Amino acid sequence: MSTNAPRNLKPATLLVHGGTTRSPFGEMSEALFLTQSFAYPTMEAAEARFKGDDPGFIYSRFSNPTVAMFENRMCLLEGAEAARATASGMAAVTAAILAQLKAGDHVVAARALFGSCLYVVEDLLPRFGVASTLVDGADLSQWKAAIRPETKLFFLESPTNPGLEVYDVAAIADLAHNAGARLVVDNVFATPLLQKPLALGADVVVYSATKHIDGQGRCLGGVILSTQALIEESIHNFLRQTGPAISPFNAWVMLKGLETLPLRVGQQAASAARIADFLAEQKGVTKVLYPFRKDHPQAELARRQMSGGGTLVSFFLESKAAAFKLANALQVIKISNNLGDAKSLITHPATTTHQRLTPEARATLGITDGMLRLSVGLEDADDLIDDLAAGLAA
Repeated sequence: MSTNAPRNLKPATLLVHGGTTRSPFGEMSEALFLTQSFAYPTMEAAEARFKGDDPGFIYSRFSNPTVAMFENRMCLLEGAEAARATASGMAAVTAAILAQLKAGDHVVAARALFGSCLYVVEDLLPRFGVASTLVDGADLSQWKAAIRPETKLFFLESPTNPGLEVYDVAAIADLAHNAGARLVVDNVFATPLLQKPLALGADVVVYSATKHIDGQGRCLGGVILSTQALIEESIHNFLRQTGPAISPFNAWVMLKGLETLPLRVGQQAASAARIADFLAEQKGVTKVLYPFRKDHPQAELARRQMSGGGTLVSFFLESKAAAFKLANALQVIKISNNLGDAKSLITHPATTTHQRLTPEARATLGITDGMLRLSVGLEDADDLIDDLAAGLAA
């Protein structure tokens, strides 16, 4: 296999060419290696492979040539030394957290997390003897006050789901490192194009590649990125032994998605900014959240650590009934719990992604019954605005 590893290229170029390996056939599209296992020329070669003396492939649960291309391309984009792909975003989150912890350890996490992430922190970790403390992610004093001698991990997402809060990744990373802990950042809302958590001091970055990386509603996937040492020390063996491997086909789809990521995210973010401004002027809309709007609570921080406002807009109506009427009246925008898709999607967090939380917990996170989360797709922005206008009129 020959390796094409361009250097000193811009992200758009890396996402077309970076990390590609080619067989002797010289195929232009990345090869799809749909295989469970691999043959060895001799028993000695098999022994060397399993001992680690030969770096070749053994079994697709451990690694696979197509998966490796996806991991290598993500490393080039993220500026990471190593990556491991997983079957879903939640597999990436769970592995990134569990692989670094043992009974008796303690985790500090931002309270504003996706519902499944909250489950991992609040319900799953205690079963294995790992305690956790939830804090207001925007309040650095709360992060500092929550630290214990046994604290080993900080965890956050920024911007958050669905409130689009933005947290100071560099400052939180400093607090973690001063305590001898590591910071894991879920960067899915920002995308690897608009925010670089590793450059800001984070130790591990996780993605649901299902979202913008595929970005076309086709398949699931996740990825964990960090230093080579941390991946080899904790992540790789955990994934190898527990088996949340991404399929080679899904990894191939992700490679194809990465080729168009800058074009898609650029247009989606531009449309999202326009739509946020439109919604802010509409009667019946009580509040709009978009990280790059001047009225966003962390607008200055967002512009300091992000290169774009993202593809998500959250906005508020007066009631659940009003939110349902608007969403049900939409013709172009579809009702779904997904995000980062080529199609624009609208979600009612209180009854879907965050419905397992108590009303009090939702209120703490700013999730009201009138809140809607809009994931802006690739449709013409004028058509989306017209669709929302019709929905508001309903």
